[in-house]
Order: sequence, then C-alpha cells, then structure tokens
Amino acid sequence: MKRKKRSEVGRQRPNRERSEEEEEEEEEKRQMPRRRTLPQHHRRIPMPPANLSISTPAAAPLPPLYRRCRPLIAALAALLLLLIVLVAAGLPYAPWRATSAPAVLLGRPAVPSTPPATKFYSFDLIREYPHDPYAFTQGLLYAGNDTLFESTGLYHRSSVRKVDLTTGKVLVQHEMEGRMFGEGLTLLNDKLFQVVWLKNEGFIYDRHNFSKRESFTHKMRDGWGLATDGKVLFGSDGTSKLYQLDPKSIQVMKTVTVKYQDKEVPFLNELEYINGEVWANVWQTDCIARVSHEDGLVVGWIFLHELRTTHTSLEQFQRSVRKGFNVHAYRMDRWIQVNINIQHARKNRR
Repeated sequence: MKRKKRSEVGRQRPNRERSEEEEEEEEEKRQMPRRRTLPQHHRRIPMPPANLSISTPAAAPLPPLYRRCRPLIAALAALLLLLIVLVAAGLPYAPWRATSAPAVLLGRPAVPSTPPATKFYSFDLIREYPHDPYAFTQGLLYAGNDTLFESTGLYHRSSVRKVDLTTGKVLVQHEMEGRMFGEGLTLLNDKLFQVVWLKNEGFIYDRHNFSKRESFTHKMRDGWGLATDGKVLFGSDGTSKLYQLDPKSIQVMKTVTVKYQDKEVPFLNELEYINGEVWANVWQTDCIARVSHEDGLVVGWIFLHELRTTHTSLEQFQRSVRKGFNVHAYRMDRWIQVNINIQHARKNRR
C-alpha cells in the first residue's frame, strides 16, 4: 500500500474552526519578539539588581616600563642630589689638594657680591733662572742688584743665604743647626727675620753680615711664613690665621681669620706684602690668595696650576718631598719669573 504524501495527509485533517479569542492570542504571540532558549551552559549569569549599578571595567593595558619607573628614577635623583649637597657642606676644604684643579676652591655657590668683588688671575711666563737643585726653598725675597735672600728647609740642610739671581751661585750662606727647619723670611730695616717649623722660635740676621744674629720667641702656633709692609711683620702658622707682629717685641698686635665666601681658608704658607695686600700661598695647592690684612677677606685668587704642564720636574720634586723628603730623586733646578695677568685669567674662564 502506497503512502500518501504529507501534503495530502494534511489536507485530510479535519479543519477546526477557531474562536475569536484564540485568533487574538495567536496574533499577540506573532507580534511579540521571539526569544531563543539557550542551552544551560550558554545561559548568562544573572545580573545584580539595577539599583546597585555594578559594572566590571575592562582591564587597561600596562604603560611602558620607562613610564612606570619614572617616579622611582626621580626619587633616586633627588636623593643623590641631597647626598652631594650634604657632603659638600660637611667637607668644605677636603678637595684642596695639589692634584686638584684650582677651580675646586671656587666650587661653592656664589654669595651676593660685596665690594670689592673677588677677581681671578692667571699668569704669563717671563723668564727662568738657574737655581741650586738641593735647596729646599721656604722663604725668598729680592735683595736688589740681581741678588736674592733665601731661607731653605729640611733638617740638617737648612740655611740662610744670599744668591746671585742670574747665575744661581750662592754668594753668602749661614748653615743652621741640624734640629732647625728653616721657614719664612722677610727683610725690614736691614734686618732679616726668619721663623722655623714646629717651633715658637726665630732669628734676626744682619743683611750684610749673617754672623750677627739674635733669636726671639713668638706667640704664633707655629712658624710658616713672614712678610712686612715696612712697619709691622705679618706671620702665618699653617692655619687660617694671619698675624700682625710688632718687629721690636715680636708680640702679636692683631689677628684676623682669612675667609673666602664666609669659609675659612686654612694652610696659609709663604707670605708676601704687595701693594697693600698680603699674598698667601695655600699649602698643597697651586693657588695664591690675595688677602686684605684689615679684615682677612680674600679679594682675589691667582692660579698657577698651568706651571705643572710646562715644568713637570716641579711636580715630581714636590711628590718626592711629600713621600719622605727625598730631594735627591728630583731637582728643582731653576727659578721662574711670572707676570700676573688678570685679562688672561678672564679669557680662560669664559
């Protein structure tokens, strides 16, 4: 028996008349949006009530590494700067050594300038003269007629001598006792005044006859440098103090503290009095401070470090002396005459 087609079977189903109510319900269903029933594992998680307004933001991408580390880098830089400032404030004169550039002396922030303003000088090399390579010069002054008065140091080697400038020949010499270490020397009224290292003693010589001499004591802590303005003696003892001494009694008349930018300048060594100022070499540096003896303020600096580049033997000699006074290893065998030049200094500092 052949099966009838589905269409025919459908046609054979009895037609049932639908009521008006059923037709209205069916029309409403057709107008309503269709909903698709999802499988259990695809159904959405129930959302929280609307009044909570909870939303899950999308995860933002991480910024680059250098941006994330920027706050840490800034903090480390600030800490490093603070450490540098603290070290600089706590060690004001530690960099002042012969191997340091003279600019280290000026590495502090400039204070508001008060007249007279500090000036800086360099030099021009004029000429050179021969010199006894075994003379450890501590005091030196021009005696006129191309001659020099010189005080030399080292134990068992110290002396006071008169030297021919052009030839370096020793014309007159007085050998000091072996326990004495000769230091600063100056000339006042035909008398040579000399101090010695690590003692409160000194000597006065007749400039024409070194055998005529007398001794004296002073109140400085030590004997380093001497100079005079023709009326009083100026002395240094290796500190920041500049003394004024009565040439007759050798009593201290006045003491000032040498300062630059409100900081003390220690290790004042050999002294010279020039045009109303006391020029002081700062020991273990290549600098000369121009000092006002009225108040101790430094009014200028002279930088001589360039001498090392043209005269290596000077540096070698100084190094050998610091290691143990081995003056035989290297010799300082010449005098150097220089011209102080402020224009040259300004040009080099631009």
